Amino acid sequence: MCMKPFRIALIVLVLLLAVPSAFLSADDEKPLVAVLNLEGAITPVQAEYLERGFEQAVADDAGLILIEMNTPGGLDGAMRDIVRLIKNSPVPVAVYVTPGGRAASAGFFITIAADIAAMAPDSSIGSATPVVLDQDGQAEPTDDMQKKILNDAIAYARGLAEARERNAEWAELAVREAASVTGSEALGLNVIDIVAISQDDLFNQMHGLEVTRPDGSTVIINTENATTSVIEMTFMEGLLLALSDPNIAYILLSLAILGITVEIFNPGLIFPGTLGAISGLMAFYSLGVLPVNYAGILLMVLAFGLFIAEAFTPTFGLFIAGGIVSFTTGSLILFKGGPLFAVNPWLIAIVVLLIAAFLIFVIQRVVVAHRHKAGTGSEGYSGKQVSVHTPLKPKGTVFFDGERWNAILEEGTAEVGEKVVITRSEGLTLYVKKINQGGN
Repeated sequence: MCMKPFRIALIVLVLLLAVPSAFLSADDEKPLVAVLNLEGAITPVQAEYLERGFEQAVADDAGLILIEMNTPGGLDGAMRDIVRLIKNSPVPVAVYVTPGGRAASAGFFITIAADIAAMAPDSSIGSATPVVLDQDGQAEPTDDMQKKILNDAIAYARGLAEARERNAEWAELAVREAASVTGSEALGLNVIDIVAISQDDLFNQMHGLEVTRPDGSTVIINTENATTSVIEMTFMEGLLLALSDPNIAYILLSLAILGITVEIFNPGLIFPGTLGAISGLMAFYSLGVLPVNYAGILLMVLAFGLFIAEAFTPTFGLFIAGGIVSFTTGSLILFKGGPLFAVNPWLIAIVVLLIAAFLIFVIQRVVVAHRHKAGTGSEGYSGKQVSVHTPLKPKGTVFFDGERWNAILEEGTAEVGEKVVITRSEGLTLYVKKINQGGN
């Protein structure tokens, strides 16, 4: 009989312990929303970031993927990759155009492709007319190719809108006439589903909505007391995104040209050549993901060739002047795609001025050196010590007065870096001998 009260107390204790556990279990089952940020011009880097984010959201068992977006547009191929991600996602996808943001051009297509399209009241959407470029990177709004691409974009926009039961007529206007509206106006036109002033407001309005997935199934959105998991870009994705900026790409390409030019004018400095090579490799990636105008690239390469020609065949500035003109022209038409991918004109001006200043300094040094030669004559060379630039076996090159000269070693061989003595000169060729020969 004495055990019965003990058993009752034990049962009560177990129940008391179970109640908090039940609450904790319920808390653990809060819905999870995976949040990704789509900011700036849309390039393949953002498409790859979203693909990784979608995979992580599925692995984390998220109930909803939210893309917070502010974009002026971007590349058509990257945009279509993102739309395919949304349509094939096993998890419902909501797109929210953030306060003060926009979903222009490519962003418009991404928004209307989402299961739930939402905007802040002061954001904007539309202006989705495609920019068509000819082989020289210039806009051609009246040719047959423009009409074909325009009609394709219209059909694409209407198809996305109709699949989500949104206003297909206005979607066509956004493409054909570059129509644009605010978030509040878009809601009234049935272009989007929700106008929300914040993420919390969005979650409150989305909760309980029934959406039809591309496969025909229906899902009820649960965002009550939802927890969010923000999926940030990795360091490498952030670096690649920075490299896909046209201004950064232009700076890297300019550094590559300038660094290698400096190394050729002043062999042996090492650092400028190394910096130029690294910048060139990074610029190569940038040019691979951006809409490059090959005429601009060729003009900049021509400028590089003219700068190098000046180093080997001094023309006292003629090659450099031509190179500056070629470099400037190539800079202005380096990218196609309209203002979205244009290099800042002020940046071009600064870079051109820096390159011109350096090359003028080099020309000045060359002029001074030639005047010095004219004043002293070749007889003044005898007895001067010089450094071997390329092995003398017996022919090679040496450094003399900051310039590279052809040289002939009178006896034996000499390796790079060794000191030799000039004995005489014939034209632009120096005759030299080792220091330990003849007592010099």
